[in-house]
Amino acid sequence: MDTKPKLFSAGLIFQLLLVLVVIPLLPMLISWRWDWWAAWAYALIICLGFVFSRALAARKHPGLLAERAGSLSREDAKPWDRILAPAMALGGMTVPLVAGLEQRFAWTPEPFSLAVKLAAIAVMVLAYVFASWAMIENAFFSGIVRIQTERGHTVCTSGPYRWLRHPGYLGGFWSYLAMPLILDSAWAFLPVALLLAVTVLRTALEDRTLQAELPGYREYAGRVRYRLFPGIW
Repeated sequence: MDTKPKLFSAGLIFQLLLVLVVIPLLPMLISWRWDWWAAWAYALIICLGFVFSRALAARKHPGLLAERAGSLSREDAKPWDRILAPAMALGGMTVPLVAGLEQRFAWTPEPFSLAVKLAAIAVMVLAYVFASWAMIENAFFSGIVRIQTERGHTVCTSGPYRWLRHPGYLGGFWSYLAMPLILDSAWAFLPVALLLAVTVLRTALEDRTLQAELPGYREYAGRVRYRLFPGIW
């Protein structure tokens, strides 16, 4: 039976609608505030970041998008990541959902200052650029943790992987922190806190898996000391 993932399956089209339409516009769809400039900035970062990162990654690694499209259906995906990966995706939707509700019902009377929002936008842009760089460099940047033996899985040591073992997660970490500030949502820090905890847990479990199962990774970990936070962990 052919188990090769299809790039344009119904599931993938649904995912694209979520990532490129629903999630970016969710704060405005819920609050019905279409003049909310910061929400438009958030939506633009997400859409452009997704499109450009995937286009550049596909150009350098033609099989990567197919791998990511069918990652959850892989039989060798780690059982714990079948829970954590969807949890992170759901958490990413919860942040704009809470922000939209907060705007609609005015839960936070005092918005963040313009300077704070502009700084958060800059942080989110840089975080997306950094995470995209990791994807573009790593031909095995799958959507779920598994050893991709059929693709000749090897250790990536170029780009940001020269300094950090999981740069994609670091980019996500900083983008999560920036979102509530851009969207004027103090309550959104609650799902963000859960997202950050899941990110740290997933990083630890993935790193342990790679050290145990991917040839050469343990030696790489001996050279590149830090998993997620430079100088700390």
